[in-house]
Amino acid sequence: MTKLVRLRPVRLWLSPLLVAAVLMLVSPVWPQADGGTTATGAPSGNEEVRDTEWPTYGGDLRARRYSPLDQIDRSNVGRLEIAWRWRANNFGPWPEIRSSTTPLMVGGVLYTTAGATRSVVAIDAATGETLWMYRLYEGERGSQAPRPNSGRGVSYWSDGNDDERIFLVTPGFHLVAIAAASGVPVDEFGEEGVVDLMIGTRGGVPPIGTIGSSSPPLVVGDLVIVGPAMRLGMRPPALSNTKGDVRAFDARTGELRWVFHTIPEAGEYGYETWLDDSIETAGNVAVWAPMSADVENGLLYLPVEAATNDYYGGHRPGDNLFSSSLVCLDVATGKRVWHYQLIHHDIWDYDPPTAPILVDLPADGRRGTRQRQLVAQLTKQGWAYVFDRLTGEPVWPIEQRPVPTSDVPGEHTAPMQPFVSRPPPFERQGFAESDLIDFTPELRAAALEVAARYRLGPLFTPPSLADAADGTRGTLSLPGALGGANWEAGAVDPDTGYLYVGSSTSPSVLSLTTDPENSEHRYVAEGGGGAPRVLGWPLVRPPWGRITAIDLKTGDLMWQQPNGWAPAALEARAAQAGFELGRTGKPTRAGVLATKTLLFAGEGWGGAPIFRAHDKQTGEVLAEINLPASQTGLPMTYRLDGRQFVVMSVGGGDHPAEIVALALPESPGAPI
Repeated sequence: MTKLVRLRPVRLWLSPLLVAAVLMLVSPVWPQADGGTTATGAPSGNEEVRDTEWPTYGGDLRARRYSPLDQIDRSNVGRLEIAWRWRANNFGPWPEIRSSTTPLMVGGVLYTTAGATRSVVAIDAATGETLWMYRLYEGERGSQAPRPNSGRGVSYWSDGNDDERIFLVTPGFHLVAIAAASGVPVDEFGEEGVVDLMIGTRGGVPPIGTIGSSSPPLVVGDLVIVGPAMRLGMRPPALSNTKGDVRAFDARTGELRWVFHTIPEAGEYGYETWLDDSIETAGNVAVWAPMSADVENGLLYLPVEAATNDYYGGHRPGDNLFSSSLVCLDVATGKRVWHYQLIHHDIWDYDPPTAPILVDLPADGRRGTRQRQLVAQLTKQGWAYVFDRLTGEPVWPIEQRPVPTSDVPGEHTAPMQPFVSRPPPFERQGFAESDLIDFTPELRAAALEVAARYRLGPLFTPPSLADAADGTRGTLSLPGALGGANWEAGAVDPDTGYLYVGSSTSPSVLSLTTDPENSEHRYVAEGGGGAPRVLGWPLVRPPWGRITAIDLKTGDLMWQQPNGWAPAALEARAAQAGFELGRTGKPTRAGVLATKTLLFAGEGWGGAPIFRAHDKQTGEVLAEINLPASQTGLPMTYRLDGRQFVVMSVGGGDHPAEIVALALPESPGAPI
């Protein structure tokens, strides 16, 4: 094993008065207004505090990405300005440009991650001043990690008194407990504040570079729950891979409390869905996306990924539970309560990429009636699967329908797949000639020529060979393997039951080839999977990126809005050809945030440096705020000293990652 050298946390010198002020600000977090609790599990006692902070990655344990704050509304949102900026240029061996971190805010302090080595940073939430930073030096184990980036953030825990901790999963797969007030590791947790997550992994300690995580752990009561992530599964070198079990640790001591086997062992439910002893070598089936929890009912929700490998399942015949499933566990014991497999024998890399979103709605849409307790899982294939979160029963029928079969030698495609009846898909599904770009006859003809090289078909058309007998080079799949929806997830308004999701209309080429010198698998993916372009244009017609509002009371799509204008290069091409593009959206995914008054959305990685406020009922753009660079992390909001802030990570191109805080002006005569 790699010997670890722990760096002491770096802290700025602070005057005694400022130290006292910071310590006073760092206070316990209270339960959420929706009946769930935050990381502390402490009893309710301060309604104002719990509604003004952002104590977990998704805003609350239900992953709603919603805040009841209303100081910023349609009457003043156009006056938002940058209140402060925090730059991450010097964190890590090179300046990171794409940070997906979402800061937490507890007691007037932001806690976040920065740089490829995933330093933890505490920032004054009012001014952007750095208070302390911590980094675990992991040597080769860190530099060879499968997720060498700043990650999506950290988690917070408190005993309800003076013991407050920040939990980090490092790139090299360690779980670290850090004192929230000082940045110093908590000695009584694990070994000097660190639990080695490679120890205790099924099958023995995995090789360096094969397992890690980029999502924060989920803290529920006194449990810290960790899901792993593996190397990308397009071209795995070995048939055997690490199994992606989910584990819960004691928040005080770091002791292991329970393990859930995402790939069952003999005698466990689902074992029989792996045929021909493939379960012995099968790997992945991890939980790389964030998780969510219903504290009131003691339930945990896992979005479980696909098995090895992403596009060829010939070495794992069967439905392969619990791959590509939504799994509900008893949070105290880790025992399965219910599950629903979203895709049988997944060979499209359509694993659920977002935290399941929990919401309570009146049974008949009217206040005062019995509530329905729902869980909604957003997916890459463009569906929101909606279930009763206590029983796992679909709210609307999900039909098992026949799908195309594979002609790839050795493949064992599932003959049926689940199709959601409601809500309608928020993305285009399947690839047909009608999806091809057609702005001009020349573009249309060129698109048809390109598409003729590939197989087209409905959703769940299988990957095909790069040198198929019919002369095609693979299958064009829409949505592509990145979605649809992805880790950017969505937001839900508990007052209206509207679920908002940003998505991308971007196809993939699912093409298989042999590579015996580098892989034991019979077939692996050829190339990077991106779809070809047509005379410099995307292959598919717009919109290329959109925001959708779904009414979870009725299952209706209420509105869809292209997220932004076309890329500048395409606008120039259109002008030269004599036509206008208008609002096409970009092939990016919006990061969305719902408040009492507004829906906020950026354009996501690769989009324009613009942050928009939308009317929640209609999607109308109410204001556009310029950013220093594109929004890359998910936006969050909080109120401090009477002022509401909206904060997010931005970056891209030659602009290193930074955190930007927006707020209304403080100048005299400008009421907020």
